[in-house]
Amino acid sequence: MANKILIPILFLTVGVFAANAQGNREIKVKTSVSDVTLFIKGAQVTRKTSVNFPAGKSSLRFTGLSPYIDAKSIQVKVDGAVMLMSVNHALNYNDTVKLNNEVAAHVKQIEAIDEKIRTEQTNLEILAEETGFLKENRRIGGADKGIEYNNLKLTAEYYNQQIAAMTGKIAKTDRKIKTLNEEKAAVQKKIASAGSVKPEPTGEIILVADCKTALSVPVELSYFVDNASWFPSYDIRAKDITQPVDLVYKANVMQNTREEWKNVKLRISSANPRLGSVAPKLKTYTLDYWTKPPRYDIGSNDLSGTVSGIVADENGEPLAGASIMIKGTTIGTAADADGKYSLAIPAGGGELQVAFIGYNTQTLPINSSNINVRLEENTQALEEVVVVAYGTQKKSGLAGALSGRVAGVSVQPEPARQKSVPVPVAQVENTTSVEFEIKTPYTIASENKTTVVEMEHYPLPAEYEYYCVPKADRDAFLMANVADWEQYNLLEGEANIFFENTFVGKTILDVRYMSDTLNISLGRDKNVIVKREKAKEFTQTKFLSSKAEVTRDWKISVRNNKRQPVSMVLLDQIPVSSVSEIEVTAEKLSGGILNRETGEVKWKFILPPAQRTEFDLLYKVRYPKDKNLTVE
Repeated sequence: MANKILIPILFLTVGVFAANAQGNREIKVKTSVSDVTLFIKGAQVTRKTSVNFPAGKSSLRFTGLSPYIDAKSIQVKVDGAVMLMSVNHALNYNDTVKLNNEVAAHVKQIEAIDEKIRTEQTNLEILAEETGFLKENRRIGGADKGIEYNNLKLTAEYYNQQIAAMTGKIAKTDRKIKTLNEEKAAVQKKIASAGSVKPEPTGEIILVADCKTALSVPVELSYFVDNASWFPSYDIRAKDITQPVDLVYKANVMQNTREEWKNVKLRISSANPRLGSVAPKLKTYTLDYWTKPPRYDIGSNDLSGTVSGIVADENGEPLAGASIMIKGTTIGTAADADGKYSLAIPAGGGELQVAFIGYNTQTLPINSSNINVRLEENTQALEEVVVVAYGTQKKSGLAGALSGRVAGVSVQPEPARQKSVPVPVAQVENTTSVEFEIKTPYTIASENKTTVVEMEHYPLPAEYEYYCVPKADRDAFLMANVADWEQYNLLEGEANIFFENTFVGKTILDVRYMSDTLNISLGRDKNVIVKREKAKEFTQTKFLSSKAEVTRDWKISVRNNKRQPVSMVLLDQIPVSSVSEIEVTAEKLSGGILNRETGEVKWKFILPPAQRTEFDLLYKVRYPKDKNLTVE
């Protein structure tokens, strides 16, 4: 019933607009993008121009816009005595989005290759006909007439020579066609990485206005557009343990809005309008037999480490530049030219969200360290949308709602590639987000490529200490502990670790779960040697009356082979009893601090260079001797 009512209303809206447009003077307006606020998902685009309004009613048609505009987000600001009567959004299927220069060059290259393939296929057909002609006419003489030996010999030699020549030419032509098809596939791969070449309509915004007198006034047009995103990543560099940590904050920017952002005023925001702003509510927890507690859609996964794989299309062709994100976070990466990706994941795991322009986005649970993804092409055609807007508005509403501000971002202009020089940046912290305004105009092309922008360099005063849990891993890990890190407004993201000018691995800056100190692992140091061995003479089992007693003694040694003293934290444990009849007693801890709830034993000490120290961990376990208990 709802559909039957909606359709006449839609036609009525379009009909009224068409009737008004016919009676009004239409002015086509071409604009360029002046300001962009880039969110985690999507962007708010602003265009500014000056328009000569005639007296009376007129219709302004803003052309050449993105086909991915969210019609509900359109805002128009007009200064002066101009009355806005309506603002409408539509898609123009007569004008298609112009290809970028790189894709256009590749398309011409494919057209030239196709022409060569057609020529070679024609040659192949001619050779096949000539071969057939020879085979059909290889019979000489007649049924009643013989043939002389010399004629037969000459004919056979000629036939064999011609057939051999034709076969060679056919094989050579086949090889040419195969080579051309390989060249074509390589160019098509470049097109896939640069952007879609499917015909797409252009977006348009039609503004109907009324003026008492002719006048020229500035017009500002803003809207939210999809197919644009960014995610943060970091380089963490430490030269040695006597200097601060250098944190390089980078933005990985991608846009395929089919609009050129050329020399725009760029802002990068930590806000994500696509997440929604509806606060969750508790469900009533009714306790009864055979009922389950209420469930909430909260991802939980104990998987940690990294996840890697290949992103491909339905035919198995790699999708270079595909976006891979941990859903609900800013942790992400992009697939390389072979469609391969590798992404460090937070301890909580979660879901992997894989997206590529022109394909359906997939969301997958992270239940393995290797996840290969095949995306299906999105064949749904864009439909025309006509929306009545709300007239003139000041900078409020969506503009205010979408203006978030991102932490720590500065961008270097494209020509400055030889030296990394931070561009002047103004940081503004809003109530719910952080935004960085780039003072230098920036250009980002509309293509399926990730542009890595170095944004800011932070020298972080750090306290260095070594950390080791020899029961789990004998290697000592160098940790940099940074206090007061909140002032840098960091987002969670993947980080590359460099120590002493050497890449040592990846980690996650998961600021969602950080305390007042940011702990950064700088990798393993083989110059700090840790051993953990069981002392046999003190490891024994005694049977006393109704109780069995087990004694365990572990010897832990640490040697510093470095030229400077090291501060170190060493962790081990004793078992924790969960029943009263099992008694655990810590006999010797060598100065370690025991957490009785968890059984953790911590030693914190400074070890001079070329020195060695030892710790004893001795504990006893008593339990009923008629029970079977396994003690490490």
